[in-house]
Amino acid sequence: MSVDPIHDGHVSVTTTDGVATISFGHPKSNSLPGALLGNLAAAVRGAGADPAARVIVLRSEGTGPFCAGASFDELRAIGGPEEGQRFFSGFAGVILAMIRAPKFVLARVHGKAAGGGVGVIAAADWAIGTAAAAVKLSELAVGIGPFVVGPVIEKKVGLGAYAAMSVDADWRSAEWAATHALYAEVAPTVAAMDEALTKRAAWLAGCNPAAMAQLKKVFWEGTEGWEPLLAARAAMSGSLVLTDAAKAAIAKAGGR
Repeated sequence: MSVDPIHDGHVSVTTTDGVATISFGHPKSNSLPGALLGNLAAAVRGAGADPAARVIVLRSEGTGPFCAGASFDELRAIGGPEEGQRFFSGFAGVILAMIRAPKFVLARVHGKAAGGGVGVIAAADWAIGTAAAAVKLSELAVGIGPFVVGPVIEKKVGLGAYAAMSVDADWRSAEWAATHALYAEVAPTVAAMDEALTKRAAWLAGCNPAAMAQLKKVFWEGTEGWEPLLAARAAMSGSLVLTDAAKAAIAKAGGR
């Protein structure tokens, strides 16, 4: 199947010295249409199975947002509940690929992240952001809710912080995200972030793969039932996005 980079975005993978770097991009603020979500999940699974990769780095492209979340173009185009569930299941696929990969996934967050982008960060085993990498859960503002990404965000930041983010849909600073364990580190600049990330990835690439795989299992204990849970959450979002209130809110939000 051909991929249109204008509408679907693109995903690339390079592996060097034990580090698999997965990069995704989309011209609309690194938003996530269904095709990109599918390709991103496949790239993570592929890197997880690649014996040449000992650690995975996930990053997005450009100098603007890290990830604007769901594609508004696709949200507006959803025509039925099954189609809606299928679209939101794309986020479940990425999250499950990340937490099930037998290798640490490190996230490089150079800019703001909203909605599903916050879920991607939370699914990483270790994330570093810049001082500009603010986060927000914007779903309620467009008539739905952060249902699919909710379990992984709640596991990372706690129920109270997840609930607060969901209710007010406001931006929170990178420092807030670090305080609540969404980021392991915050760097003042992109250059400083990349230096720290490169050192961390290189060091992990030299660690015992078996130890890292077992440690990752410990990190994600309690997620064994997430496949049906996230499918049910995707159905929630897939139905809500069809309501008049959500359609009006998405239309008001405009093109992104």
